[in-house]
Order: sequence, then structure tokens, then C-alpha cells
Amino acid sequence: MKARDYLWCALNLMLDREELLEQLCPACRQKAEEERCPVCGAPAGTVSGGHNASFDRDRYERLKKGETV
Repeated sequence: MKARDYLWCALNLMLDREELLEQLCPACRQKAEEERCPVCGAPAGTVSGGHNASFDRDRYERLKKGETV
């Protein structure tokens, strides 16, 4: 596939989604457009976390500077 084919597919997917949303009532449309957790479906604002709990910022900074750990 060429780049224009990918663009065509992406554009048509976006248009299909818009058409589906237009068929919903305003309340359902608003709910469908909310950002959701891809795993549990909870609204994104209520999901705790959003970051890697095991991420070590100090180790990252040392590695970024080229130090050995």
C-alpha cells in the first residue's frame, strides 16, 4: 500500500465514526466521545495512575547522562 492508501483508509474510518455518532442522541453521543480506559472502560479521569508505578526517575536520569547503573 502507498501512503495515499493509508490516508484514504484513515479518513474513511474517521468519517464512518462520525456517521455512527450522528445517529446517537446527544446524551449517548457525549458518552461515546468521552475518553475511556481501554481495559476496564472507566472514564479516563477516574482511573487512578496514568503512569508506570515501577518507573525509577533517578535511575532514568543517571542512564540518560550515560552513567552505569
